[in-house]
Amino acid sequence: MQLQDILYSQGFGIRRVCSGLVQQGWVEVYEDGADQPVRVTDSTAEYEPEGLRFRVQGVDWEYHEKGYALLYKPAGTECSQKPSAYPSIYTLLPAPLRQRPNKGAVQGLQAVGRLDQDTTGLLLLSDDGQFIHRMSSPKKHVAKVYRVTTKHPVTQAMVDKLLAGVVLDDDPKPVKAAACEMVSECVLDLTLTEGKYHQVKRMIAAVSNRVEGLHRWKIGGLQLPADMKPGEWRWLSAEELALLK
Repeated sequence: MQLQDILYSQGFGIRRVCSGLVQQGWVEVYEDGADQPVRVTDSTAEYEPEGLRFRVQGVDWEYHEKGYALLYKPAGTECSQKPSAYPSIYTLLPAPLRQRPNKGAVQGLQAVGRLDQDTTGLLLLSDDGQFIHRMSSPKKHVAKVYRVTTKHPVTQAMVDKLLAGVVLDDDPKPVKAAACEMVSECVLDLTLTEGKYHQVKRMIAAVSNRVEGLHRWKIGGLQLPADMKPGEWRWLSAEELALLK
C-alpha cells in the first residue's frame, strides 16, 4: 500500500494532505524493525501496512486496520459529537482518531455506548461496527461493573432488591442486577448486562437511596488500567481485545 494511502486510512487527512506531509519531510517510517525511523519523502512508496510503525510530525503511530481504544472518561464530559452543556469526550482524542475514514456518514472512532456527564471510568471506542454492536447490544449480555457511591448506607435488603429486580418508571418489566457486592457502608459494585437511560441512578433510587458518585471500572474481562488518569486514552492491546471478544 502506498504511504499516502496508509496515512489516509489512519486519519491524517485527505490523500492530498497526506501526500504533502510526506513530501514536506514530516513522515518517518520504522523499517524492518529498526529502533530509529527513516524519513521518507516519496508519498507513493509501498509498504506492508500490517504492523507498520511510523512517525508523523514527531509523534509515533502504529497501523491499525480497525481502531480499538479505551478512554478514562473524566467527569464533566459528554459522550456526544454535539454536546449540549459540557465538553465532548472526543476533544480528548488526537485528530487522527477523530478523522479515520469510515464507509458510514460518521468518521473516526465512536464511543461504545454512553456514560452520563458526571460518570467517570472505562469507555471503549472503535470504528468497527460489528464490535460496537456486540459490546453494546443487550442481547449479548456483556457485563459492565460500576462502583457506586450512595448518599445513604447500603443495606442487605437493598442488595437483595437489586438482585431480584426493581421496576423503573418507563418499563413494567423488572430490571435486575447481574451481580451486586457491598464494598463499604456507602459503596457497592453493581454489575449490569444492559444499558437503559440513567439505569444505575434509577435502580438505586428504586431502593430508596441516591447515587452520589458513579465510576465504571470493568467491561467484560477488561478492567480500567490502574496506571491511567482521567482524560487519558490508549489503543487496546491484542490481549485486552481478546478479553472483550
